[in-house]
Amino acid sequence: MKVNKVVLAYSGGLDTSVLVPYLKEKYGCKEVICVYADIGQEENLEAIRKKALDFGADKIYILDLKEEFAKDYCMPVLWANARYEGKYYLSAAISRPLISKYLVEIAKKENADAVAHGSTGKGNDQVRFELSVLALDPSLKVLAPVREWEFKSREEEIEYAQKKGIPVFATKKSPYSIDKNLWGISIECGVLEDPFKEPPKDAWQITKDPKDVIDEEVILHIFFENAYPKGFKVKKGSFINSIKSNLKGKIKEEKEFYHFVYEDNELYKLIMDLNTISAFLGIGRVDMVENRLVGIKSRELYEQPAPEILDKALREIESLILDRESLHFKLSNNQKYADLVYYGYWFSPLKEAFDEFNKSLLKNATGEVKLKLYKGNVYVLGRKSPYSLYDYKLATYDKEDAFDHIAGGKFTLVWGLPLRQIGKIKGMGGNK
Repeated sequence: MKVNKVVLAYSGGLDTSVLVPYLKEKYGCKEVICVYADIGQEENLEAIRKKALDFGADKIYILDLKEEFAKDYCMPVLWANARYEGKYYLSAAISRPLISKYLVEIAKKENADAVAHGSTGKGNDQVRFELSVLALDPSLKVLAPVREWEFKSREEEIEYAQKKGIPVFATKKSPYSIDKNLWGISIECGVLEDPFKEPPKDAWQITKDPKDVIDEEVILHIFFENAYPKGFKVKKGSFINSIKSNLKGKIKEEKEFYHFVYEDNELYKLIMDLNTISAFLGIGRVDMVENRLVGIKSRELYEQPAPEILDKALREIESLILDRESLHFKLSNNQKYADLVYYGYWFSPLKEAFDEFNKSLLKNATGEVKLKLYKGNVYVLGRKSPYSLYDYKLATYDKEDAFDHIAGGKFTLVWGLPLRQIGKIKGMGGNK
């Protein structure tokens, strides 16, 4: 396939770096334009830029998308309480449609006739990239050279680069494949491909082993406004004293707490700070065997400290503000939403309809949740909201009880009427 100009989703890793000269040689591309999306990887951006140009890129866009990623991608997944197969908070899955959005925009701007990615043929990301591009601009060609190129190893890729006169200095192969952003880290390959083997300590990238963390209960309050986390406070103690200088939020010191506050365009900083706090406490580790979209089972490690904290907290606000039918219906949609995102249907009408439903349902998700963090665990200590449907006088069993118990008995008779009729038939010798 001959392509004049291509826009490449560029990670800075060996595969996408080698793709720059490879696209020119094998696909006849006259220009290769790289797009690097900064969504919280915390990498050296100048080194990323230099590497792309050294490998022959004609231009590179380095985009700061952290806030857009936080607001428009992490939050909808949080509002849906979405975890694939009940465990994975979809960190990599939600980054691909965002990257694809900018591949398409830059392809239009640069008058390119194709976009390219570095995904393999048995992973999920090939589908996420390509479905997103199809939804946004079906006229664009999508190239996936890694699915068909001749290289069988990292060493062969390095040899190819060197033949092109491109020095590759970092030749040590990591045993793991790692993808990182604000919402989490996914880790696979190496010894992890044996699902019975315990993950080596070096597999975990940011979270401490819970047995090695400080022996201190950390009290954390999270504040929500219309379903957005707006800030948090941490009770003073040796733990927060040791790490508070690493946090990005502005500190308002209170008598017993450090209160961290954020501007409206700093949601990404809040997420990063919760990641820092929770990772130091060993929170957010997941080891799972999941069902990939292409049909194979894969053993994955995930580190997702901030999502675990935020999801648990928001669910407590939901328990206060949503009536039974709304809450139960929302819970019944959570897995379907996670499946849609995992399967690459971010821009599908059904997923977008779920987003509007969740946003509407959570318009009163304002309040405060009190948590205890201790050695890898998150415990809920309390929750409150100005829009709470909880009524003490209806719930209590003390002298202030205002519930009509007589009405409760009549309600039970009516509620059980179908079962009473079935019981009568059984008593008459009917079907048992």
